[in-house]
This record gives sequence, C-alpha cells and structure tokens, in this order.
Amino acid sequence: MMAMSCKDGKGVMDNGKYVRYTPEQVEALERVYHECPKPSSIRRQQLIRDCPILSNIETKQIKVWFQNRRCREKQRKEASRLQSVNRKLNAMNKLLMEENDRLQKQVSHLVYENGHFRQRTQNGALTLKDSSCESVVPSSQQLLTSQHPPRDASPAGLLSIAEETLTEFFSKATGTAVEWVQMPGMKPGPDSIGIISISHGCTGVAARACGLVGLEPTRVSEILKDRPAWCRDCRAMDVLNVLPTATGGTIEVLYMQLYAPTTLAVARDFWLLRYSTVMEDGSLVVCERSLSSTQNSSMPAVLSFARGEILPSGYLIRPCNGGGSLIHIVDHMNLEAWNVPELLRPLYESSTVLAQKTTMAALRHLKQISQEVSQSSATNRGRQPAALRALSQKLSRGFNEAINGFSDEGWSLMGTDGVDDVTILVNSSPDKLLGLNMSFANGLPSVGHIVLCAKASMLLEDVPPPILVRFLREHRSEWADCNVEEYSDAAIKIGPCSFPGSPMGNTRSQVTLPLAHTIEHEELLEVVKLEGVVHCAEDLIMPRDMFLLQLCGGMDESAVATCAELIFAPIDPSFVDDAPLLPSGFRVICLDSGKETSSPNRTLDLASALEVGSAVGKNFGEYNVANGSTRSVMTIAFEFACESHMQETVASVARQYVRSVISSVQRVASVLSPSHLNVNGSIMTSLGTPEAHTLARWVCHSYRCYLGSELVETAGEGSDAILKSLWHHPDAVLCCSIKATPVFTFANQSGLDMLETTLVSLQDITLEKIFDDNGRFRLSSQLPQIMQQGFACLQGGICLSSMSRPISYERALAWKVLNEEENAHCICFMFVNWSFV
Repeated sequence: MMAMSCKDGKGVMDNGKYVRYTPEQVEALERVYHECPKPSSIRRQQLIRDCPILSNIETKQIKVWFQNRRCREKQRKEASRLQSVNRKLNAMNKLLMEENDRLQKQVSHLVYENGHFRQRTQNGALTLKDSSCESVVPSSQQLLTSQHPPRDASPAGLLSIAEETLTEFFSKATGTAVEWVQMPGMKPGPDSIGIISISHGCTGVAARACGLVGLEPTRVSEILKDRPAWCRDCRAMDVLNVLPTATGGTIEVLYMQLYAPTTLAVARDFWLLRYSTVMEDGSLVVCERSLSSTQNSSMPAVLSFARGEILPSGYLIRPCNGGGSLIHIVDHMNLEAWNVPELLRPLYESSTVLAQKTTMAALRHLKQISQEVSQSSATNRGRQPAALRALSQKLSRGFNEAINGFSDEGWSLMGTDGVDDVTILVNSSPDKLLGLNMSFANGLPSVGHIVLCAKASMLLEDVPPPILVRFLREHRSEWADCNVEEYSDAAIKIGPCSFPGSPMGNTRSQVTLPLAHTIEHEELLEVVKLEGVVHCAEDLIMPRDMFLLQLCGGMDESAVATCAELIFAPIDPSFVDDAPLLPSGFRVICLDSGKETSSPNRTLDLASALEVGSAVGKNFGEYNVANGSTRSVMTIAFEFACESHMQETVASVARQYVRSVISSVQRVASVLSPSHLNVNGSIMTSLGTPEAHTLARWVCHSYRCYLGSELVETAGEGSDAILKSLWHHPDAVLCCSIKATPVFTFANQSGLDMLETTLVSLQDITLEKIFDDNGRFRLSSQLPQIMQQGFACLQGGICLSSMSRPISYERALAWKVLNEEENAHCICFMFVNWSFV
C-alpha cells in the first residue's frame, strides 16, 4: 500500500523503500500544482514525459503527491480561517469586556444619583425647577453643556471647542454620559455587524456602534470622513477651513447638507467643527459637533434647508492585534422635529432610525470595503465592486434629488390642476440634460429637452415596508400597467417619452439579468429586462422591451428595517458606468420604528379578496398584529424626459399616471395588510367569502368521488378547516377554467410558489403557458378523458413558472370539479413532488 504523510510531502514509499523528492522535482511539481491542482491521469503521464527529472517516479506516486499537496493546502486554509475567527473572537471579547466595564460604571453612576436623590428628598431640600422634565436629576450631558459656554471663531476659540468636543465624545463612546441600551433585534456575535446601542432619555437622538473591520486605522479614518460616499442621506459636505494644531491634529470647519427622506419635510443642513487627532496609545479620533452663530459668523440660512444640530459625536479607531481596527462610532443629533408635520416626527425622534441610516451604514460600508480588499475579484460583466457601489450611489442620489427638488439643481415648480396630491417639477438645466438622448430597444430616441418629475407621498396603514416593496419589485404589472389604455393615445402624441417602470404598454414579463449583485447588507443592484407591447397606432401593436438598472433595499424581513425602497432607471443594454440616469421609484418608511413590523415567514401572495373576496395567506410568524396597526409613509417620484414643447401634455399625463399608480399601490397594500389574518395566520371568517369556502369543498368532494380517497385531512368539517387544509397542502393544487383557452382561477400556497405568482396575477396565466410543446400535446390528449371519465393521471415531466423557470414534477393528477348541481365547474390539477430545476 502506497501512503505519504500530509505533513512532509517530500517522499514516497516504493516497495518498502523511502524515496525523497529532490528540490528540483518538488519545484517542477509545484509549478504544475499552481496551474492545475488536480491533474488527470493523462496530464500526470504527460508531466513525467515532459520533465526528465520525474522519469524515475511512477504516475501513482505523482498522484499521491498531488493528493497530499491538496491536503496541506486545505489544512493551511483551514488554519488561516481559524486564526481569523480567533482574532475576531478575541477582538469581540475585548469589546464585550469594555462594554461590561462601561455598564458597571453606568450602574455605579445611577446608584450614586439615586442615593443622592433619595437623601435630598428625605431632607426636603429638593426643589422642582421645571415640572415638564421627566427627571429632576440633570444628565451628565446637560452638566457638561452648562459648564462650557460658547467659544468664539478665533484659532484659540476653535481649539477650545475641539478639546471640549473630544472630552464629551469620549464620555459617550466609553463613559456614562449617555444611557445606552441594546438596539432591539441586534445581537452581538462573531458574525454580527457589531454591538449596536441606542440612547435612552437623552437630548435629541443618539446611537452607538462598536465593531471590528479588517482595515488599518488611517484607512478607516479616510473612509469615514468622506460621508457622502457612504451615507445615502448626505447630499454634500464641504471643508471651508482647515487649522492644524500644535499636537499634530487638524481642526476643520465644515458645511453639510442632508436630504429629506420624503416630500413632506424639508432637508437639513449643519455647520460643523471636526477635530482629528492621534491619542497617546496610537488610537485615531475623529470627533465633531455643530457650531453656533456666535462661534462662526459666516453661517447664513440656506433656502430650502432647516438648520439641525450635531451634538458631540465621532469615531474612535484603535489598531487591533493581528491587523484591522476596533471602532467605536457615536452619532448624536438634534434634528429639530418640531418643524416637521406631526405625522413625521417619529422619523426625527427615533434613535433606531438614526442607528440604521447613519451609524450602522458607516460600519457596514467599512466591512464591505474590507471584504472587497480581501477578495480583490471582479464581478459579473467585469465590473468591480467599487463600480457597482458607485452605480447604486448614483441611483440613490438621483432619487433623493428628485424627491427634494432643489432649486440650485435647476428644478422649478409647475402649477397644479386644482388638486395638490401630485407635485410636478421641471428641470431644463444643461447639467441635468447632458447625455440623456439614449436609445431604447424599439429605436425611439429619448431626446430630452426637459426633465419632468411627478412626486407624491401618502400614508399607509398596517403594511410592513419590506413586504410591500418586495411585491412591487416582483409584480410590476400590478402597478406599472394600471389603466394603460387611458394613456396610450396621449403617449403616442407625446412621442419619445415612457412611463417609468413600464415599456409604455403592458408588461408581459420581467427578467433579471446577470448584473444582479449584492452591494451592501439588504441591498441588491440588478438589471431587469421588461418584455412588453406598445400601442403605436389605433390598430398597431408592436413588441417593446425596456432595460432598467434597479436598486432594491430594506427587503430583508428578518432584519430590523425602518425603510425599504425600490429605485430604477431606464438604461441602454450596453450602458457604461458613467451613463446618465433618470431614477424613479418608491420609498416606504415605517413611522412606528419601535415595533417589530415584519417576519421572515411573511408571504407575498395576495389574497383573492381582490378577485373573489377571500383572504388567505401563510403564517405571519412573529408579526404581532395584537400590538395595533403600524403606519408607514410612502414617497413616489417618477422622472420623465421629453421635448420642451410637450411640457404641459406630459405633466397632465404624468399626474394621472402617478395617481393611478397610487391607487394601485393602495389596493395592493390593503390586501397585504395583516389585518386580513388573525395572530396565528389562519383565515379570518369575517373576510372569507362563501365562494372561497364553497370552491374548497367542491375540490375536495370531487377528488373523493373520482379517486376514492381524501385530498385533505381536517380537524373539523367546517368550511374554514377545509379551506385552510387545502391552502397548506404540500403539493401544488391549481384550478383552471373550462374554456377554449383555460386560465388559472385558484391555487394553494404551494401552487403559487410553483408558478411564482400571486392570487391577483394568477388569472393572467393560461394552462398552456406553463407547458412546453410536448406537455401541451399530452395535455390536449388528456382533456377529453378528464371531461368524460372525470380524472386522469399525467406522467412526470417539466413545466414552467410565470418567471420562465423550469419545474420538474413526479406526476400530476387532474380531475373535474363538480358543483352542487353536478355540473362541471372547473378542472383541478395537483402536481406531486415538484421542484425547481
């Protein structure tokens, strides 16, 4: 028996004799190994012939050498992986120990304050100066603020402010100045993003994150300072003045602008002082705070912006043993919630929102770059991850610009048609129009003399943002083609203008192309091809395809999400990274951020309430309807490029189109609402119609009559029990009409999963569409037997989903469904043991 230790790899056993490889032989084998780690038998024989120094070695011995070489490589990789995991665990342990020390200090601080309070109460020496305060004991932050009056804008004054900011930042990052509580849904661990905390009972909103990234501290500092590159809400950050300090630090005066998330509020701007320095232990600190008008006289108010305040915040970046950095991030803001509509104040008063949109975004961005640096590999189409991030950033920025409509970007407001539900903006600036004359698949150029934006916001009740946005992404025809006939004639008159998200006609299908790539956590960038038809004249219909670059975010229901969005822009099939884009889309923001609003078990499938009035669905898992309804605000912004002389016509069509989309979204949201289900996800009797219950009873009764067995087992004889059992049947059960071209009218959950559709879209699918030519031939020969005999058994084969994905099934049963009068109502199919190929 021939064997060799994986540890040395330098010898083989030959007839009981130990033979060592020479250095030249090892070098020759190593060269081949790097080219082909697992050579075939022919390749090994060729190797011996090509290398005379290997001529005294048998091919079996060469095979053993390669086996052991792969074994050593695997062991080396596993050891490297374990070392990396061990470093992460040690770093996480260090963070947890520091967090434990901080919590102990906080407990001691609270015990001291409590004892002091009780002593003063007992002595009768406590005076209440402000009855509106929740606590009579001033926080550490309040004490720090009151002890340090404002400084002037001289170098000495700015240095004093910088040192004060540094002290207050440290008291928040590692001390007890803010009472931090763990953010709901975020658990620390070696694979988690980090330790995420939010403030409790402090001025404004605050969030803190502690984590480990595989980047050097100086690189981390450079990335975090470039806020517009990682914070999607940051429109601009300009450095107005730089002042070096005697200790090697840097003081900067900054002006920053943040986008408004909806059309219902104005954007925010800030005047900041940022202080960067190196501590004695080698740690880097970047801290910042807002400047008051007395500290900087050149702080004029800016049109379309409301002034916000950043309280001492920043980043503590420490080198980690073995490489990488340990990071503490603190964000503390006062967003002046008093000057936004009361409905939106939860967005400006929520530390959870701040944590997700800013604090966690910074940490995720660092981790993404660290991962890209370690992998250093290109993605599909040869685009590097940095290029994909830039594309997603361009989509997000363009959508935010459309929502905010800043005048300095060239946007101006058009008059209304008497109703203020949809706002129309026009932009004719050269910067906006540059390069927008793209060509589409049908040859019509999109020559843009103006860009028009139609936008609106609306309130949604009791629908989780991830659920709604995922449905909008996967079922575009439910909203993009709404009342399209109404706009066909107008679209012809408009000429080269297309409705956002639709190929100016009915969308027949959508296909995700290979660019699909995850940019960051909960975010997907993809290219979508919409296949449709366009009405070119009264009796002329021609194919029309559209390609969209699409960004989807916040659709992970298992995560703690407050915002989900779908942003898309028409592109040429061979688009380049710097191609101009006209982003349109939807943004849904939860206004009740403190509640758990989604579950990974939530289904997208709409109830048949939209068609026959019943509502059925999967178990909502942890979705807690009992806690009361949740509210969300949806913002829609669609951009159109058209010729300037058609401005009024396009504006009129855009208003009506957006209103129709709003109506469709409201209709979809009302059925996606969990109020249609009880807490356990079962069917609500009050919403279940007799038609749904009767159909389930007919299907099961006919199955029993023709096949002699029970289709479902129910705990009771009630209609609810039968419908629920049929809905959860493991095999796909589908009913189709008895027509010349049968269409599907009902499917259980497994059937909807198999066809990749919903009960709303089910009736758009014909029976023939899911079979290939062979399947259609076999089906046509079986239909007469089904109608005459009552049932048929179809052998296994392949069918297609609505998204053209092949599906294999073991066998299929078909039977005639009879009504109360024993007349044929429909045909029911059951696909057994189906799976995607």
